[in-house]
Amino acid sequence: MATSWFSTSTVVLKEQNTQNGFATTEYDVGKKPGKRKGARSKSATSLRRVAVEAQRSRDFVRGSGRRQFIDPEADTKDITASCAAEQYNLSVAKHVLRQEGYDIDPLGTGLYPQVIHVQTPIYPTKDPETGEEENIGPGDVFVFPSGSVVSWNVPEKVQKRLVQRVLLPAAINSHLETIESEDMEYLEDSTRTSSQVIGDAIVLGTQASSEGDTDHNDPDRLPTTHTETDLILAKIAFSSGIARSTKLAVLENLLSSYFETTKTIPTILSGGSKLRFTRSFILRKTGELLSIRAQLNLYSELTDTMPDLFWDSPTQLGLSDYYDQVGKALDVHARIRTLNEKMDYASEIASVLRERLSEKHSTGLEWLIISLISIEVGFELLRLWREHEHSQDPNSTEALTRAWLARELQKER
Repeated sequence: MATSWFSTSTVVLKEQNTQNGFATTEYDVGKKPGKRKGARSKSATSLRRVAVEAQRSRDFVRGSGRRQFIDPEADTKDITASCAAEQYNLSVAKHVLRQEGYDIDPLGTGLYPQVIHVQTPIYPTKDPETGEEENIGPGDVFVFPSGSVVSWNVPEKVQKRLVQRVLLPAAINSHLETIESEDMEYLEDSTRTSSQVIGDAIVLGTQASSEGDTDHNDPDRLPTTHTETDLILAKIAFSSGIARSTKLAVLENLLSSYFETTKTIPTILSGGSKLRFTRSFILRKTGELLSIRAQLNLYSELTDTMPDLFWDSPTQLGLSDYYDQVGKALDVHARIRTLNEKMDYASEIASVLRERLSEKHSTGLEWLIISLISIEVGFELLRLWREHEHSQDPNSTEALTRAWLARELQKER
């Protein structure tokens, strides 16, 4: 194939493989072309690329079996999950995200309204430690109706802006002052077809499976949309598990606050003193406990073995397994069990408060009845006393009537 060169300037394209697998192109204008090298076959380039990626995979995953761990020096990317509301209205969230210019469900997963997926562009940022500029992105953001937002490879400022400002109109019972966050790391492995949680990091397998739509006649061809969609579904599965952990952390903090306000009750009871709590306080504490228990067991998917959005997913994708892996890594099941045990104890405290409220109410009714009876007895005694006083008065009507009757009887005799 013929090649033409411009006499005034030359453009030399240098391809550099970035860590996320994308190619960046650097343009140098005004340099003379060096000696041309022979053409390299695509298959040789592809084999070398696969070999390099395989070596990188072996480098950052250490150990074997249950003792596997990620090399601390590995270049990982960040996952941040935040729970800033009791729930999100996803229809409102979809509207505000579109107003911000985000494309809803860009890969067509079809999982709305169970989750909203948007992608963020590449953002230039500065490393706070080294001061060097670097690019972060493109990233993925997932909004769940449980009130959680999970971002992958998104700058911290962008993530905070989405949670604290953009999605605020969609928040139901927001609690921005007590946002719960969960941080994890992930890296991509082009030698794996499946993903895995290793320690506190996620290894995403980006290699196209044999059943995928990858063109095997062209090894250098980028993964197809089908493979990208599968990768997004894997991220959603992991994100759902992480979002569950952040939601659980919110409930744990709410229960801790509940115990903080009721911790003196056992001490007061053990001392033989009376519980001097108002009716409004007791009702408020009972309502708080019922709300926490409802959020854990009724209004969210915290206790479900698998969220509804995974029921229709292909089994070969292993999404439910990814969800379980994150749950095990974050001790979700143990934390749910512990939280339920703590709520059982809190229920006992609430029961004592309700008994105190019922006892106080019954005592009040008893005193009210006693007071009414006392008032009635008082009125009756007053009536009897007045009758007695009236009967002793010689000028009273009764006394005059009796005297008149006595005189009439004497006349008849």
